[in-house]
This record gives sequence, C-alpha cells and structure tokens, in this order.
Amino acid sequence: MTQLSEARKGNITPVMKQVAKEEGLNPEFIRDGVARGEIVIPKNVKHALPHPKAIGRGTKTKVNTNIGTSTDQVNLELELEKLKIASEAGTDTVMDLSTGGDLDKIRRSILKSCSLPLGIVPIYQAVIESISQHRTLVKMEKDKVFRVIERQAEDGVDFITVHCGLTRQSLERLKKEGRITNIVSRGGAFLTTWMVANDKENPLYEKYDRLLEIAKRYDLTLSLGDGLRPGCLADSTDRAQIQELILLGELAKRAWEQDVQVMIEGPGHIPLPEIKANVLLEKKLCHNAPFYVLGPVVTDIAPGYDHLTSAMGGAYAASCGADFLCYVTAGEHLRLPTLQDVRDGVIVTRIAAHVGDIAKGVKGAMEWDRKMAEFREKRDWEKQFKLAIDPEYARKMRKESKPHLSDVCTMCGEYCALKMVEKALSRERA
Repeated sequence: MTQLSEARKGNITPVMKQVAKEEGLNPEFIRDGVARGEIVIPKNVKHALPHPKAIGRGTKTKVNTNIGTSTDQVNLELELEKLKIASEAGTDTVMDLSTGGDLDKIRRSILKSCSLPLGIVPIYQAVIESISQHRTLVKMEKDKVFRVIERQAEDGVDFITVHCGLTRQSLERLKKEGRITNIVSRGGAFLTTWMVANDKENPLYEKYDRLLEIAKRYDLTLSLGDGLRPGCLADSTDRAQIQELILLGELAKRAWEQDVQVMIEGPGHIPLPEIKANVLLEKKLCHNAPFYVLGPVVTDIAPGYDHLTSAMGGAYAASCGADFLCYVTAGEHLRLPTLQDVRDGVIVTRIAAHVGDIAKGVKGAMEWDRKMAEFREKRDWEKQFKLAIDPEYARKMRKESKPHLSDVCTMCGEYCALKMVEKALSRERA
C-alpha cells in the first residue's frame, strides 16, 4: 500500500486527513491531488511520523532544511542541535546530507530526534562506503546504491533525492553546451565521475525499475534530482538542464504507474526573469508533479548573503507555482552552516514561501497578513509578536530599542502616524 495507490482507489487515509486538517483543506482535495500526482505526502511506512506534510497543488509552500556533517566537520551533537533549531524555526522537512563520520549512526540519530519528514541523498553513502572499501569511487558496484537505498528505507527515511536523469546522453549534451561551472550537484558529480571512468550508464537510470520496487515497498517518495542544475546564472536554462528535465518527466510517469510518489527538483542559479519559464517548463514537462527548487539563487555575486539571494528567487518561484523551497544559508559556497546560519536560512525561506502563498491565493495566507495589519493599527504589540514569523526576534528588537511610550515604536515615537490619525479621526467623529 502507498498513499498514491490508496488515493487512486478513492480511499482517504488517516495521513491524508491529518495533512488536510493542518492545511485547512477538505481531505477529498488532498486525496484527489495525491491521485493525480500533483501532491505528495512523504511518509515511509516504517516511520511513525508525528507531523507528515503535504507538498504540491493548493497546499502551503513548504520549506526544507539541509543539515549534515562534512569530511572537515564531524559533530553529531552539533547536527542534532541544528535539527532542533530548524524545527523550532518552523521548517517543514529536513534532509541529512552527511558525508563525514558514521553515516548510519548519524542518520538513525537524526531520525530518532526528528518529528518531520526526513530526506537523504543515497548516492553520498554509496560512494563514501565504496571509497572506504576500494580507495576510489570508480570501483563502486552497480548494485551498491540500491543496497544503500534499501538500508535507508528500512530505517524510515521518507524521501530520497535520486539523480536518475543524469545519463550518458545528457553528459554528451553538457560537453557540447560549454558551461562555465559544468556540474555543481555533488550527487551529479559522483555519478559523472563513475560513469566516465567506467564508460557505463547511470545505474539509477539503467535499473530504474529496481528503484521503483524499493520505493513502492516503503512508500518512499522519490525526489528526482537535477544533477545538471545550473551552478551560475550564465549556465541557466540551457539544453543540458532542459534535456534532464524532459527525462525526469518521463521517469515521473513510470513511477506513477507503479504507485510511487514523485516530486521534481529544479535549479539552482537562474536570473529572476527566467524563473517563471522554469516553473512553467517543469509543470508542463513533468505533468504537474510538485516542484522542489534550491533557492533559486538569483545572483552569483553575494557570498555571505545567499540566504537572501535565494529567498528573493524562492518568493518569485513560489508565486509562479513552485511547491517546495530548499533553504540556502548565508554560508552557502563558503562553509558548513552554523547554528545561526540554519536559523536565519529557515526564517527567510519561510518568508519567501509565504510571499508565494499570497500570490497563489493559498487558503489562509492573506488572512494572516490582514490580522497583522489590524493589530499594527491598534499597536497591540503582543498580538503582533504572536503573529510574527519570528516572534522571538521581533520581541527582542522592540525590547532593545527601549521605547519611551508603550504604544509606539522608536522609529516615530510621539509622531507615530497611526496614533496621530487615530486621534484626528476620533475628534472628527466627536
């Protein structure tokens, strides 16, 4: 049984009812969206998940947080603290992208502490274990990645990024394209190295049916990864990227035929004017499958501020129909994110998602802003704080400013426009 198979039978599962309640939507709307492949609910049958999430048409734009170790920094306690901070900041999902240390132990520890859907990129562990065994990734066995996927699924991982659209043909297209940054996807780079060295096809593409069999057994949602996503604005929306997207659309249909849930990953670094076209292409070529975008980052010149460049792109992408935003932190391109990077990244991406929800007319989005406006007019600070996307920071800023008057802020003080007009209109009515 998968959520997709049940939805197609006309059955509303308990999980569908749960996410419908959270979204403020009719359960039948969720069931219909899942049946059409336009909504996914990442939930492994092995995972007793307290807070499942719906991603896709008509639901709130969701936010993902990446955490995980690197070969330079292996600190499980730090990653668990990042998980806690991301959860408190309001992320919807988490991905463990660890590449350093005991990967099984790290994943299982994160799963144990995570009340949200958890994703992972299996090719990382497959390659790292192969390097440990053979001292090189090019000796990785074809079946290795599938054994890793099975192990991760058995642990309870809810969704996996798999770069099935990175094929030998698409690599030839990439070489002819003449990119500046070639491939910036780590998973894509691992697979490319293996494919070129062995002169063989991507096993995730070649043995896609085996992947589907595992995914169906665990109701593992496939996030079809964009191994050829552009890594700079100059490479955006090129033939290599679009060829991969076309193939992902075909693979999505094959997954649905086996009752496997699918979402599609997207760029990447792209100029603002191209975002709408990229969303439209994904929806057309991939049959309205949920679209999961990294950022997108809309300028390459702001290292240290890429949480902001990606939030700009994310807000526009969401307004154009993207369903799922992967956060980018200030440390992107520079370092493994700090605790503060994680918190800031979640908050700004949530703001971007909400901006998109207002534009899309998602239920309740505009009402949230309307209520804030009403409390701002009344200068009811506590109610404003409760509605704020980051109540803790808003309250801290006001307290630190030490206003002399309790009902206004220190920007205008006694010349508060709202207060003056309120008095003027009350005199007129009198």
